[in-house]
Amino acid sequence: MNNKLWQSLANAWKIPELRTKLLFTAGVLAIYRFGCHVPVPGIDRQALANFIKSGAGGVFGFLDLFSGGALGKTAVFALGIMPYITASIIMQLLTVVIPRLEALAKEGEQGQKTITKYTRWLTVALAATQSIGYVFLFRQERALPNLTLTHAILIVVTLTAGTTAVMWLGELITARGIGNGMSILIFISIISRLPSGLYKYVTGMGLVSQIAIAVIALGTIVGVVWITTGERRVPVQYAKRVVGRRMMGGASTFIPLKVNMAGVMPIIFASSFLLIPTTISQYIKSGPTDWFTRNFGPNSFSYMVGEAILIVLFTYFYTAVTFNPVDQADNLKKYGGFVPGVRPGRPTAEYLDRILTRLTMPGALFLAAIAVLPWLLFRFTNVQFYFGGTSILIVVGVALDTMRQMEAQLLMRHYEGFLK
Repeated sequence: MNNKLWQSLANAWKIPELRTKLLFTAGVLAIYRFGCHVPVPGIDRQALANFIKSGAGGVFGFLDLFSGGALGKTAVFALGIMPYITASIIMQLLTVVIPRLEALAKEGEQGQKTITKYTRWLTVALAATQSIGYVFLFRQERALPNLTLTHAILIVVTLTAGTTAVMWLGELITARGIGNGMSILIFISIISRLPSGLYKYVTGMGLVSQIAIAVIALGTIVGVVWITTGERRVPVQYAKRVVGRRMMGGASTFIPLKVNMAGVMPIIFASSFLLIPTTISQYIKSGPTDWFTRNFGPNSFSYMVGEAILIVLFTYFYTAVTFNPVDQADNLKKYGGFVPGVRPGRPTAEYLDRILTRLTMPGALFLAAIAVLPWLLFRFTNVQFYFGGTSILIVVGVALDTMRQMEAQLLMRHYEGFLK
């Protein structure tokens, strides 16, 4: 198995196009990690680090994970990719309810470019708003001594520009590199925290707890791989037809419907959505907001229940966005394809929708269970799971998606791929 893996890696390096994409992705990630260590001037980073480590800064500790530690260092890329993800959520929701945006989404590539432009501008607006909120919060926590208006504007501009640069780097990876750029950036941010997590794992618990955590982590990884790669293949038959003097068609194929067609996006979307009110509550120090932070913070029971429900909802929502049964049925009918035993057109769309609805439920419940796993483990065993279920899901899911893209490149050139 190891020999085949190394042989596949060697084959990938032999392909000039794939080698260029890998090197380009590595270069962009190096720039991203460098930006996560360049500090914003004039901030007392020790005071801010103490705030994040405290219970009051729990939500920012969670955000610090997705920024790869850049928030704790108050780096140029401190906001990370979360404003872009939030903007994407808002635009996808607006696409469903605003007819103009829905029409743009159906216009193909040109309409998608317009929606992407709106998403970028919304990202800049959200980043600027969040930066202003951070300035007030940093001042409140005495992390900004001798603050002036010029200094505040400099911080806001720097953080907003950093988010814009991160968004641009992610789009560069998607266009010219390997994998989905935004997912890759989150992946590398989580991976960068692995050494500190391993240190806490080795030094912070006993042998029995270490073995239990290792077994749970291994089982989680196996489950993620199993759900991510699981699919139902709907058989499709193409009727024979005469084109000129040649007989065309008659082939048999299938439509792969994945158990988790939405990938890691629902869990990222749910986390981003829930962090909006808890982040805002950090800026206002009063009785109601303190109560809200205690009862709806990232480590509360209410937060976990809300996250699980949102993950299930976002899984169905994102699956509906990525796979449209009506369009699929129309395309089959247009090219002479049909599902055996099902009439073409609307009956086929209803059949695919029924299968997809039933298939998505176990995937959505699995995503929700993975998200709340660390909280349940700590709640009932008092053992801290340093490699959270969300982190494992994102890391394994992004790694599998990236490997599939490399697999497609290898198979196109008649090389044996990574996956079987």
